[in-house]
Amino acid sequence: MVSALVFDCDGVLADTERHGHLPAFNQTFREFGLPVQWSVEEYGRRLRIGGGKERMASLLTPEFVAAAGLPTDPDAQAAEIAKWHKRKTAIYTEMVAEGKLPPRSGIRRVITAAQDAGWRLGVASTSAEAAVHAILDYAVGPERAARFDVFLAGDCVPRKKPAPDIYLLALEKLGVSPAEVLVVEDSRNGLEAAAAAGLRCLVTVNGYTENEDFREAILVVSSLGDPDGETTTLLANRSAAHPGAYVALADLEACLAS
Repeated sequence: MVSALVFDCDGVLADTERHGHLPAFNQTFREFGLPVQWSVEEYGRRLRIGGGKERMASLLTPEFVAAAGLPTDPDAQAAEIAKWHKRKTAIYTEMVAEGKLPPRSGIRRVITAAQDAGWRLGVASTSAEAAVHAILDYAVGPERAARFDVFLAGDCVPRKKPAPDIYLLALEKLGVSPAEVLVVEDSRNGLEAAAAAGLRCLVTVNGYTENEDFREAILVVSSLGDPDGETTTLLANRSAAHPGAYVALADLEACLAS
């Protein structure tokens, strides 16, 4: 049986939301003179909306449109959002290139071990393609990143998470059955998308998602952990895996065997 590992990006490859996307959104709002700055708490609520452009579009109440002097025509509004999002992606990508968003514990180790063992690997994220490429390159290096079998990001599917579309597309591109795939996610939205596609899901929580409901996840941990770094805290286990101080490739295999 071919084994495949598919990663979400934000919150999984790196802790990007609070320290990357949020300041990039707020800098973009300032540059465009928009009357909004998201707090940490408010951005947590906006994270329930899949996709950066969609989060920006959620601002467009009649009151906000009037206060910001924005057009009322939907096509013109979509064009404005596209400009905002393009600038936001550029700011975020610069932050990644400057090393401001280090990869999460265990990511480089697990990806290296899986590739060396012959697993098929993929990324399935609703974030902008350029931003996801930047994070993956920084997290594992360009050589390892280039060896990924599937790279899905941005608007590659019509419906974003929690819809299963991106994971159904990943299955098609990987050419494997659902039983052969383990998804690594960090949020309820991502878990719902994976579960709706019939896939097992390992969840690595972060500060924004640690209190969400992960009842469908086969394994829930604080992080993947590293032998000489951050250790893993086991939060829920519905698999045959027995992770210790860190999640090993054998634990991922046990998740698929469960």
